[in-house]
Amino acid sequence: MLNHDDLTTEALCRYMLERQRDTISVQKPEFALRKLHVIIVAALDLSNRKGFQAMSLRDLSRASGVSMGGLYAYFDSKTTLLNMILSEVTAAVQRVLSTPPDAVKDDPVAHLKWLIAAHVEMTEEMQPWFTFAFMEAKNFPAAERRKAIDSEELTESYFADVIAAGIAAGRFRADTSPLLAALIKPLLQDWYVKRAKYHRRSITIDTYIATLQDFVLSACLADEARTGLRVRA
Repeated sequence: MLNHDDLTTEALCRYMLERQRDTISVQKPEFALRKLHVIIVAALDLSNRKGFQAMSLRDLSRASGVSMGGLYAYFDSKTTLLNMILSEVTAAVQRVLSTPPDAVKDDPVAHLKWLIAAHVEMTEEMQPWFTFAFMEAKNFPAAERRKAIDSEELTESYFADVIAAGIAAGRFRADTSPLLAALIKPLLQDWYVKRAKYHRRSITIDTYIATLQDFVLSACLADEARTGLRVRA
């Protein structure tokens, strides 16, 4: 089970405040947190509606109710704000996916299923953050675009490591495609990028997770275990 309280926008802003303490000039922590929360919510909402590139700091000031001077107390440019948001997305991925429960650590099948569930649940909780990082990546400056790509590759590496462990343990087929970890990523992204499509079809998050787990396992389970998976289905 994920600690969902750790993935709320307030919690993420608290992490952001701690990470940026040398650059954010507001001294009172609780006041700074409340104001930062308002700014980030407005920035994500504006960016996901009109695009980060099109959003000006004046737009953000109007939407958040924070003066231009107030905004500059938190960041000195849109690029700095972009880096702050991307850093929290990457940190959340690392924090969540690098800490599987003890019960799944030594079982590649259970671990792979947990990774899928954990990622989908995390992006459901942080949907505006992940949508921002995905939809805006093509418009980022080169350094920030590289940062977004690195975050995607980090996610892929967790899946690749578990798949490799499953192959080594004989739980996954030796001929499992080396592309499998890379192919899982767009399936995970589809949940938060195309949520309206699944909502129209009355697909719940639990159904999506279970379907994705079965689909991925069918591509890598050893033959005997794969037969068992078909029987259960």
